Amino acid sequence: MLLKNIKRIYFLLPLLVFISLLQILSNSGLVNSSLFPPPTKVFLSFTELLRSGEIILHIKSSIWRVLFGLLMGSVAGIIIGLLTGRNNLYDKSFSPLLQIFRSFPAVAIIPLVIAWFGIGEGAKLFSISFAVFFPVWINTHIGSSRIPVHYLQSSSLLTKSIITKWFRVILPASLPFIVAGIRNGIAIAFIMVFVSELAGASSGIGYLISVSHLAYRIDKMIVGLILLGLLGALTDFIFIRMIRRTLPWIEKI
Repeated sequence: MLLKNIKRIYFLLPLLVFISLLQILSNSGLVNSSLFPPPTKVFLSFTELLRSGEIILHIKSSIWRVLFGLLMGSVAGIIIGLLTGRNNLYDKSFSPLLQIFRSFPAVAIIPLVIAWFGIGEGAKLFSISFAVFFPVWINTHIGSSRIPVHYLQSSSLLTKSIITKWFRVILPASLPFIVAGIRNGIAIAFIMVFVSELAGASSGIGYLISVSHLAYRIDKMIVGLILLGLLGALTDFIFIRMIRRTLPWIEKI
């Protein structure tokens, strides 16, 4: 118990020192407190948004978009990655084109997506799914293409069913890489939800930051940025806990 408490203190100590230094700097008069609001003012802005219920609305909107885009992009990335990783024809046909698309900055396609889908939810969800797809695809592709040959040879002796081989050998052997791809996808999804909510949104954390910028409320902008970071870290933490509970044989994730 004592060891756990010490670890918690070590974890919180850098954060407390950082917050204290910001508070001292903001109150020192060396910087403009309007541009660099003290942590106490940021906290008061958070409580103000929390009491009004506004922050809950923004969090719900952003989380829904992130989870839907993450799900769609991950499913597509896993399926295509398994196909290109295990089939030379699919690899030679699709991988060069996907590598070109993977080089596109995901943020740069948003004006084009808005032109196609308008400024509704479709554009936001497509943008997030598009960005998430590529890290999941490339990790799945690498993982499925590096399965040890003796795994496949052993499975051929035990069953002739192609479906059984895919679900009992190929997919499980690729899971560590798939998990790594999804973790990258989580971070990218939160970046994209912020960017996609800057235009044509009436709710969401990106919308909150954009409106706060127009009103010159730096404190509320910081609240939004902190929320994005915390939600991204929490989503990754929950995902990892789920993986460790359901797939304990996957190590070092």
